Amino acid sequence: MAYWYNDNLGKNNIAVSTRVRIARNLNGIPFSSKMTLKDREQLNQTVKNALFPSDIADKFKLKFIKMSDVPENERFAMTERHTISRQFAEDSNGKAIVISEDERISIMLGEEDHIRIQVISSGKKIEEMFSIANEIDDYFCSNCDVAYNKNLGFLTECPTNLGTGLRVSVMLHLPLLEGYGKLPYLQEWVNKNGFTIRGTYGEGSRADSSLYQLSNQITLGISEEQILKSLGTIIDKIVGDESSLRQGLNKQKLEDDCFRSLYLLKGARIISSREMMALLSKVMIGINTGIIPEKSANPISILINCQPYMLICKYGVDDTVERDVKRGKYLGENINI
Repeated sequence: MAYWYNDNLGKNNIAVSTRVRIARNLNGIPFSSKMTLKDREQLNQTVKNALFPSDIADKFKLKFIKMSDVPENERFAMTERHTISRQFAEDSNGKAIVISEDERISIMLGEEDHIRIQVISSGKKIEEMFSIANEIDDYFCSNCDVAYNKNLGFLTECPTNLGTGLRVSVMLHLPLLEGYGKLPYLQEWVNKNGFTIRGTYGEGSRADSSLYQLSNQITLGISEEQILKSLGTIIDKIVGDESSLRQGLNKQKLEDDCFRSLYLLKGARIISSREMMALLSKVMIGINTGIIPEKSANPISILINCQPYMLICKYGVDDTVERDVKRGKYLGENINI
């Protein structure tokens, strides 16, 4: 299956992925925190009736799934693939999802808001991902009674999402900006421009493999076009700064670090998730700078596929040591030297 993380970015791997989320709610149904099981069933049925059958469901190969039918391990593997939020995975009661076959489109029903449209792709593809999300949003607005106020815009459970209800994030690989202690200054700068930097899995998470999510904070009093344009400009500046720092590295030491990491990953028989991600970060630098051939590895694919719940679902192993063994096996099979 052509999941987003299996795309090989090659040298262009500083901007790792783009995710667009749009929050919408329906009139006549309480916000998610106040919903009863009956309300959730009403929401699910309303969306299901609106989408199936439809041209847009056929176009994007969408299917409706009750989250109670998805095993717990698979739900958490979906969070590791960035398909659903952790909050959505933890409580499946009465919740449902509309999802494409490749999981690049997922519509969570009953998360923080009634409808959370998400479109995700590899690389920096801000306009393209927004275009798809916007097309789906237009369909909902035309076929469902979406909550809207002429002064506040689209109504959302959390006031910080009022207005457009749009959150756009780009995941960035920033080991040099991190290593040189530039991130606090970067955070201050992006905050002044209405954006924020978070960890790999969003708010409250750490930055594994020096992967950070940059996203907009402001949704009210600003247009979608302004959000997209500002984000694109900021991303280009950050990518340029990270690239400049890489160009100043000692080439011989960089080659040693990158190839040492590649061979350690290839030869590992037992390896933890934390160690793997630290080594993959150096391999990503090696590929980006042309030191390591692109065909040697697809670091983001490896990183996602070797997350704990992904390994549990793939190999059926729940024990931590056994997972570390299977992670080593996967690395040996998917790194080419």
